[in-house]
Amino acid sequence: MRVRVLPPALLAAGLLSGAGGGYGSAALAAPAPVPSAPAPSTPAPASPAATTPAAGHNEQDVMFARMMIPHHRQAVEMSKLAEDRASDARVMSLARRIEAAQAPEIRTMSDWLGAWGERVPEASPAPAHRHAMPGMMSPEEMKRLAGLSGRAFDRAFLTMMIRHHEGAVTMARDELRSGVYGPARRLAESIISSQSAEIAEMKRILG
Repeated sequence: MRVRVLPPALLAAGLLSGAGGGYGSAALAAPAPVPSAPAPSTPAPASPAATTPAAGHNEQDVMFARMMIPHHRQAVEMSKLAEDRASDARVMSLARRIEAAQAPEIRTMSDWLGAWGERVPEASPAPAHRHAMPGMMSPEEMKRLAGLSGRAFDRAFLTMMIRHHEGAVTMARDELRSGVYGPARRLAESIISSQSAEIAEMKRILG
């Protein structure tokens, strides 16, 4: 008896048309399943620290600005005296640098207080407030400095400004310990760095 061998094409067609096969015509015609859309994500709740006033600034930041503004004002006032009283070119150069650095910082800190709804200190702080600021000169000391000239002025200016700068560094370190406002902390770091360098410079000039 002869066995009839079907051509491969006919054999494949027969397999595809067979019932119950996973690859039949019905399976080929069925559309691919459409993936379901992802559920909308719910935004994460804001961190409590981001919505509280302390996240922007705290009482230490306010005190730092309120105290450093009049402290800087006095340094600028002392520096202006050097314009026509100092005899040492190094003292005159230092005074100009102090004024150029601290006058813009006064404006910056005043802007902070205004944005926080806080009062900007008056031009002349009350005596009680003056004593709370380390390194501040008394009205009598400022009057004595204004009455000097030449080498006597140079020595008095350097001696007083060293003390003044040391007070500013102390206040800046207080800000770094307890303040949270980023720009105020960066200013405090700048004050510590720049005024510490100027203290060393003034001590060298004094010999």
